[in-house]
Amino acid sequence: MKTLSTVVTERGQVSIPAEIRKQMRLEPGMRVVWELNDSGTCSVSKAQEQKPRGARAMLGYAATFRKPRKTSDWMSELRDGEAE
Repeated sequence: MKTLSTVVTERGQVSIPAEIRKQMRLEPGMRVVWELNDSGTCSVSKAQEQKPRGARAMLGYAATFRKPRKTSDWMSELRDGEAE
């Protein structure tokens, strides 16, 4: 077993060594789970991906019906009918 170490910052952050990130296939934005054992040791594992449920699931689905628009187009539509 290879031992690697990192430093905890003042804000409680740690960096995961590149070798471990590659082996665990961790990418930016992925979640990891920290598990504290009774013996005082800690294990880290990749969190299972959770699919959105309910209204959040609809956000991604609804995007398939939307066409991209420029902000200026949205603003002119919203401002139609405003008193000048």
